[in-house]
Amino acid sequence: MKNSTWIPSLTVVALTACGSSTTAPSIPEGTTLKVALLETTDLHQNVLSYDYYGLKPDTTLGLERTSTLISGARTENPNNVLLDDGDVIQGTLLGDYQAVASPVPCSGTMAIHKVMNALKYDGGSVGNHEFNYGLNFLGQITNTNFGITGVTAPSNCGAPTFPIVLANVVNATTQSPIFNPYSIIPKKFTGTAPDGSAINVTLNVGIMGFVPPQIMDWDQKNLAGKVVVNGVVETANKYVPEMRSKGADLIVALSHGGLDASTYSPKMENGSLYLSTTGIDALMLGHSHLIFPQAKEPGAAAIDASLKNLPGVDNIKGTINGIPAVMAQSWGRRLGIIQMTLKYQSGKWVVQPALTNVEARGFTYTDGKTAIAADPSVAPLVDTEHKATLAYASQPLGTTTDFEMSAYFALVGDVSAIQIVNQAQINYVQNFIANSTNATIASYKSIPVISCSAPFKAGRNGATDFTDVAPNATPANPFTLQVRNPGDLYLYGNNNLQAVKIQGSDLKNWLEKSASQFAQINPALTTEQDLVPSYSTIYNYDVFYAANNALKYQIDVTQPVGSRIVNLTYAGNPVAPTDNFIVATNDYRASGGGNFPGIDGSKTIIKSPDANQAVVSKYLSSLSKVTAALNGTGQSWSFVKTVTQGPVILRSVTGKLPVAKAAGLNRVIAEGAIDPNGYAKYQIDLSK
Repeated sequence: MKNSTWIPSLTVVALTACGSSTTAPSIPEGTTLKVALLETTDLHQNVLSYDYYGLKPDTTLGLERTSTLISGARTENPNNVLLDDGDVIQGTLLGDYQAVASPVPCSGTMAIHKVMNALKYDGGSVGNHEFNYGLNFLGQITNTNFGITGVTAPSNCGAPTFPIVLANVVNATTQSPIFNPYSIIPKKFTGTAPDGSAINVTLNVGIMGFVPPQIMDWDQKNLAGKVVVNGVVETANKYVPEMRSKGADLIVALSHGGLDASTYSPKMENGSLYLSTTGIDALMLGHSHLIFPQAKEPGAAAIDASLKNLPGVDNIKGTINGIPAVMAQSWGRRLGIIQMTLKYQSGKWVVQPALTNVEARGFTYTDGKTAIAADPSVAPLVDTEHKATLAYASQPLGTTTDFEMSAYFALVGDVSAIQIVNQAQINYVQNFIANSTNATIASYKSIPVISCSAPFKAGRNGATDFTDVAPNATPANPFTLQVRNPGDLYLYGNNNLQAVKIQGSDLKNWLEKSASQFAQINPALTTEQDLVPSYSTIYNYDVFYAANNALKYQIDVTQPVGSRIVNLTYAGNPVAPTDNFIVATNDYRASGGGNFPGIDGSKTIIKSPDANQAVVSKYLSSLSKVTAALNGTGQSWSFVKTVTQGPVILRSVTGKLPVAKAAGLNRVIAEGAIDPNGYAKYQIDLSK
C-alpha cells in the first residue's frame, strides 16, 4: 500500500483549546472513558514464528502470534490504540534480504510493514536500528522526505499507513525534525455518561517518539553531517506544551530507550526515566529487550536485575514517578497493555491514576504454560518474502566444518562460536595494515593485532536465543556452511569492522568492563548464586583472542567489578600498562558503544568499509574446512579457581550438557531445573 509522503512539518488533526476535545461541548461533566494503549517494540523483522538462522520454527516469537494477543486485548478493550516503539525493519535474515540482498523497490512494502498495516496500527516511532541501512533506504520504506541534501526524496513509495513520529532527530542544516515530531490521532471511542448511558466521544491521542543519541556513534557512516540528535527531556519539554495547545487530550511518549537512574544527560542512551517528569500521560519503552512491569502470568520469573531498586520506579504497578509505563520485551514475544480510565472534568479529560493497570502480556499469559496460536491471516501476507529468504539463507558458502559452533556455554569458556569471528577480524586487520599505502597505517606492522567479539546470541532474547551452527557436525559427518551461518555467528549485519590502537592499561580496563557481566560470587554462601544475573547486555561481554592463542587472562568473580582481571599475558609475558596493541572490533564498540573506559572513538586507526558479518563470511569462504582444533577450541580466558559452599548456576538451553562435555568444559557439572523463563539451570564448579 502507498501513502502520501510524510514531511517534517506537522499537520494537526484537531485544533481546539488546550486539553479539550473536538466534541467537548456535548460531553457531560463526569463522563468516564476506559482506554487501552497497546505496545509492540523491538520486533526486529520477526514477522513469523521462524528462526532463519536455524531454518526451523520458533513458537516463542513472531508478530503472527503477537497478532493473537492484539486481537484478545482489543476484544477486552474496545477503546484501544495500537502503537509501536521502533526497531522494526532490521534483525533477521528477512530484514537483511529485503534491505541488502534484494532491496525492496519503491513500488514494494517491507514484509513487516505489510503486516502492521493489516493489523491497523495507529502509530509508531523509530528505533536505532532503523538507521542501519542508511537514510536513503529509511526514507524510501517510510515514504519520508527528510529534506537532507544528498538523500533521495521518495515519491509515493510503499510504506506504513500509520504515522511515524520521531522528535529528537533533526536535520543538521535546518534543525527541523526529519520525521514529524508528533502526531495527534483522533480516536472515536465509546464512553459512559454519569447516568450510565453510552456516549460517543473523540479522544485526541498525541504520540511523540525518541531514539538514543548514540545513533550518531553506532551509525556514524550513515548519519554524520546529516542529522543531530537532541536530548529526550529537552525535546519533550519543547513539544508537550505544543501538543496540548493543539488539542492532545492524552500524550504518549514512544521512547526507544530503557531505564537508567544515573544523573540525567542529553547524551543518555536510556533516558526514559526522566521523560516521566515532562507532562506526558503514558510512557512506552523499548531498546533494552526487557519486560516491564513484572510479568503477571503464573510462575513468571522475577523482573530483570537491572530494573530493580530504581528510584521512582514501581516494578509491580508499572509506573515511573506515577506515570504508567510498559516495555513489551522484543521480537513480538509480548504485548504491552496500559489500561487507563479518564474522567471528563472542567472541560478536559483527566486520568484517574488509581484505575490504571499495566501489563506486559506474554504468549502464556492465561496459565503460564499454554502458548497462544499464531494468527493464520499473517503468514499468507508475507509468503513470497518468506520463501525468498529461505532460498537466500540456504545458499552454500563452499566451506565445511567438523564441529558444532554454539554459544550455550560461552559465558563459562566455550569459544566454539567466537574464535572463528576473532580469527576473521585479525586476518582482515593484518592484511589491511600489510597492504596499506598510508605511511601511518604501515608503521603499525610491528604491533600485535588482537581481536574481540561478543557472544551476541547467548540468551539475551530468551531460552531459544543461542547461536548453534552445524549442531550435528563431526569429522566423520562434516556440515557445509551456508549464507545463514555467518549471521548466526555475527548477528549485527550493520556493524562495520574497525580497529583501535590501545595500550596494556586500556586492555586491562576493557577486560574489566567485560567481566562486569558476572555477579560477585560469595564463596561462603550455601544458597544458589547466579553467575550471570542479567543477560540484557550480553553483547557487551567481549571475548579477546590473539593468533596462536597468545593472549591469556583470568577472571576472579569473587572480586568486585573493576578488580577481576588477573594473570593477563601476551606471548607468555605479563602485559605492561604501556604495551601497544591493535584491537580488531566493530564500529559500535570503537566509537564508544557500551561505555568501555577509554574506548570513545579517539583511538580508532582503521575504519573499514566492510561489515563484520561480511568479513566473517568471506573468511569462512576462503577456508576449505573449519576444524575444532584450529578454529574452535582456543580458549584465551578462564576463571580463577574458587571453591564455593553453595551452587553457582548458569542459565542456558535445556539438554545441552553433552555440548559442554564435548567442548571440554568440565566446570559444567550438572543440569538442573528449568526456570520460569524456560532456561535450564546448569551447575558450574568454579574450582575446575
